[in-house]
Amino acid sequence: MKVSIIVIGDELLLGQVTDTNSGDIARHIAPYGWEVNDVQTVGDEAGEIRLAIDRAFELSDVVLTTGGLGPTKDDITKTVMCDYFGGELKEDPEVLANVLDVVSRRGFKINKLTAAQAIVPTSCRVIQNRVGTAPIMWFEKDGKVLVSLPGVPFETREMFTTEVFPQLCEKFRTDVDIEHAVLMVTDYTESGLAEKIAPWEEALPEYLHLAYLPKPGLIRLRIDGAHRDKDFITAEVRRAAGELVEMLGDAVIATDDLTPAEILLRRCRERGLKLATAESCTGGNIAHEITLIAGSSDVFAGSVVSYSNEVKMTVLGVGAETLEANGAVSLPVVREMAEGALRAIGAQVAVATSGIAGPGGGSEEKPVGTVCMAAAVVTPDGRTLCETETHHFPGNRRRVIEASTTRVLIKAIKLLRSL
Repeated sequence: MKVSIIVIGDELLLGQVTDTNSGDIARHIAPYGWEVNDVQTVGDEAGEIRLAIDRAFELSDVVLTTGGLGPTKDDITKTVMCDYFGGELKEDPEVLANVLDVVSRRGFKINKLTAAQAIVPTSCRVIQNRVGTAPIMWFEKDGKVLVSLPGVPFETREMFTTEVFPQLCEKFRTDVDIEHAVLMVTDYTESGLAEKIAPWEEALPEYLHLAYLPKPGLIRLRIDGAHRDKDFITAEVRRAAGELVEMLGDAVIATDDLTPAEILLRRCRERGLKLATAESCTGGNIAHEITLIAGSSDVFAGSVVSYSNEVKMTVLGVGAETLEANGAVSLPVVREMAEGALRAIGAQVAVATSGIAGPGGGSEEKPVGTVCMAAAVVTPDGRTLCETETHHFPGNRRRVIEASTTRVLIKAIKLLRSL
């Protein structure tokens, strides 16, 4: 199934807001055999929106728009849709009730502009937006569908995955079954991994497809299979995944579509271990990635953001002589940080980082992007194992922090697996 996306809003063209909706949609639908084949970005101008819809319908049977549904005068999407598909703009009592419910749950009072969200084209079928005030509008024309979604990313993500996409799948039902498997792979560059498995990939039958989805320090390999025989394609996808695991060995850290934080939490939970972080250059980002995961509280015990040397010493117990002899960005320091987090927080697994995220602060010996990290674990017999390493990450400050976060989480995963 081919899908076209139209992203609407002057703020997108001006660079004030970055479009994340199209990527979220594409990632969600791909495992089901659906594909985004066109993305257009247009401003809040009626003629441009109409042209974009015409182009989209030429390319796809399903068109999704995001944005332009707010309560202000520049949000003209509803007016354009009414003109394009016919009907008239009219207040919908059910939409108004939903808007009132959403506003009251947020503790606000409704005003005229927000109430106007309940005015929708009579030519659409409304899908109530449970997490926002902008209604989702479903239009049909000549056997094709256009769904107009809000521009707020969390609203689009929630409503598309739970309501819109299931209804699209029902509308465009096919007898082809789609199955997929995901492997999380580390220790390879994308090109190195492609070279390693090239003979295997070239021998894949036409009903199987392999996709590489790289992130710093990690590659997500997704095997997609499509066939009319569900049992057959399920077995084939499972077989292909097993062959990859056998080829790549310990480089595969999970056979589920999980983030490194999710993998580490699962490993700790399976062993009944508590997890802690001691962070300098990552500034709490590791803890943030962990606590984004629902249910993390049964594993994650706490974090020390030891940005200053004083906190490293007084809270984590890093020796003054260790800092004096090696500097804050050093393997001996992160070792003591990790071991100190185990003691201070009462955990059995800990990770630590100290580095130079930039853009300033680097030196010839320790340039910007230098990050030292450690992972420590208390073994069942009471011993403490700690492994350390130094990395030099390219890119800006945010990229260094994110890459460091991923890498140290993977280090802890591997340390646990070695026990």
